[in-house]
Amino acid sequence: MSDTPPAKRPVITLVPGSRVRVRSAGPDDQAIDSSGTFRGLVSIGGDNTLAIELDGSGGDEKGRIRLVPVPALLAVDILEAAKPEEEKRADANQAPGYFR
Repeated sequence: MSDTPPAKRPVITLVPGSRVRVRSAGPDDQAIDSSGTFRGLVSIGGDNTLAIELDGSGGDEKGRIRLVPVPALLAVDILEAAKPEEEKRADANQAPGYFR
C-alpha cells in the first residue's frame, strides 16, 4: 500500500461566464441541445431556470438568451469553467456616494 494521500479533485462550480452545453427535455419526447455561455440563474414564477447565451452552433441564433427550466435538465456539460469572482465586500467605513 502506498502512503501518499489521494490527489485532491477540484471543486466543481457552475459560475457565470462558463462555456456549457445543455441537453434538456423538449416537445414530443425530443431533447433540445443548447451550447453557449452560462449567464446565471433566473427565477420565473418561483421556478429556477439556467440562462444560456447561445453561441450560434446547431443553427441557433447567436447571442440569444435561452432560459432552460431546472426540472427539464437532462445533462449539463461544462466545456470551459470560468473562475469564480471573489466576493466584493463594501467598506463599512465608507459613506454611500449619494450622501456627499
